[in-house]
Amino acid sequence: MLVATWNVNSILVRMPNVMRWLDDVKPDVLCMQETKITDDKFPTLDFKARGYHCQLFGQPTYNGVAILTRDTCETRHRGYPGDDESAQSRLIATNVNGIDIVNVYIPNGQAVGSEKYAFKLAWMERLREFFDANYNPATPVLLCGDFNVAPEDRDVHDVRLWQGRIMFSEQEHATLQRIKDWGFTDAFRLHTETGGHFTWWDYRAGAFRRNLGLRIDHMWITEPLISRNLRTWIDLAPRTWEKPSDHAPVITEF
Repeated sequence: MLVATWNVNSILVRMPNVMRWLDDVKPDVLCMQETKITDDKFPTLDFKARGYHCQLFGQPTYNGVAILTRDTCETRHRGYPGDDESAQSRLIATNVNGIDIVNVYIPNGQAVGSEKYAFKLAWMERLREFFDANYNPATPVLLCGDFNVAPEDRDVHDVRLWQGRIMFSEQEHATLQRIKDWGFTDAFRLHTETGGHFTWWDYRAGAFRRNLGLRIDHMWITEPLISRNLRTWIDLAPRTWEKPSDHAPVITEF
């Protein structure tokens, strides 16, 4: 079973690449972030033609998350319980083959100390509360998506440059660790210890070519899934294609 996460940075712009990638990799589940489209305008029929069912939680222009599955599944959560219609579309969850899959797009935060930074930290605190209230770490749970946080020094290309900046600040690290302490293990780090492996690169200054990136897209799993996790890796190929997303997919195999 292959499960993938990918911030596509606008599904309509990225459709040729997403379709090409689906044909190449054939994942059983694809969790997408930043779809940037309302559910009624999502290209559902195109994915259905390739054998995928779509679970959607979109909004116009910004944010938006989706889960594509080979099997028919019911959406368990669209956003946090209790959110009203004005809430940003950043979380969607389902269950596939006995695995609870939660797909998130954590806010970027813009700049340390800003209002958007405070919103990011509050959203992350709610994510920990969401797991406390709705899931059990003794069961198979997979949390994936664009976390907008590089957890460790080995997850950034230059620690001195990023120290204290957005996506690598102390408060973000502490809040992310609180989520992880619920019962998650970083699936990528089960298989790869070395640094220099990134999932996001700025479009500017030849960042991808120079590998000046951050590892901010993640696959986290609970203990029952650790022994079943055969490999977890970053697929760099789509980042080399024409009109790419600034993120690369992360794939895990059970």
